[in-house]
Amino acid sequence: MHRISTQTMIAIDSPFFLQPEELPKQPDWSTIFGNDRPLALEIGCGIGDFVVKTAVDFPDLNFIALDFYNKGCYKSCRRVEKAGLDNVRVGRFEARQFIADYLQPGSLQKVFINCPDPWPKQRHRKRRLVQPAFVKFLADYLVPGGDFHFATDFDDYGIDVAGFMPQLDEFENCLTPDLYRHELANYHRTKYMLKFMAHGARIYFVHYRKAVSPLRLES
Repeated sequence: MHRISTQTMIAIDSPFFLQPEELPKQPDWSTIFGNDRPLALEIGCGIGDFVVKTAVDFPDLNFIALDFYNKGCYKSCRRVEKAGLDNVRVGRFEARQFIADYLQPGSLQKVFINCPDPWPKQRHRKRRLVQPAFVKFLADYLVPGGDFHFATDFDDYGIDVAGFMPQLDEFENCLTPDLYRHELANYHRTKYMLKFMAHGARIYFVHYRKAVSPLRLES
């Protein structure tokens, strides 16, 4: 007899949770947040520790925090409520689909991606979220001068992203002459990062900014 594993879904009734069935395509985010501040996006918010601390640092931005895991969204909403923030909304969505369906091109001031699944086996690495095609897709949704932050504890993933980013002419490196750093001032460490750092792992921080006038090579 085979046992079927099922995940118990936690009902999330927080006012800070984006209920998928109630969110219209291409919503008016100024109505949702009650103001017209620029938008920032965190992909893979986990338990919400990073987005809460960062939203405190940037009260002039509205943060959308996405995670695919129901429990993570629940904990993130609880953290937002406990912090008394009004500039964070949490949603359980697949990132690319959410961006295409619910955001307008040129609407994001910042994008944060912290420690996404590294898919460590060689045959699975094509499943990684942060690849050239995805970052170029993100570029369309960032404002000129908008920030792209990527962080990982997985050596190969960090080196790979740091290696392909200079090839994307939509972006400019904010860490020049370095392609990545293991320390980045004023960037909050997630609980996940701290856990791995305690065991000697290094974090790879990559920080680029969308070019105001991207360089296009003549054909």
